[in-house]
Amino acid sequence: MLTLLTGCAWFGGDGTSSTPVLELAVGDCVVTPQDVQAELTDVSTVPCDTTHQMEVYALVPDALDGPDAYPGADALTELADGACAERFAEYVGVDYRDSDLFFTYLLPSTRGWSEGDTTVTCLVTTTGEPLTASVAGSGR
Repeated sequence: MLTLLTGCAWFGGDGTSSTPVLELAVGDCVVTPQDVQAELTDVSTVPCDTTHQMEVYALVPDALDGPDAYPGADALTELADGACAERFAEYVGVDYRDSDLFFTYLLPSTRGWSEGDTTVTCLVTTTGEPLTASVAGSGR
């Protein structure tokens, strides 16, 4: 289970499909959920040439070297802030500080951590118009 990105997945004839959050991969394009939840198991993904709000650009496995006990949201947030900023340029093609895009992330929940989920998922997003193409190598 992951937290921070919250909501429910939905299905539609528009190419939207439900993807388990633990199966997200770099390059997956994600539609922002409409309903807020503390934890989620699935998100709606679409082809990247379809309107979407986020794109997975990095997976940071074994966050904090996977300690047995959940390290807490503060420790995971600190890790995610640095790790996602560091990996941004490699995917987008421009340093985060020079980009018109932003990033967010999914963090393992307490329950997810106890079940072996220690991966932080980094997502690129925008606060303006929705994305209509992949941002990989875009230099935005």
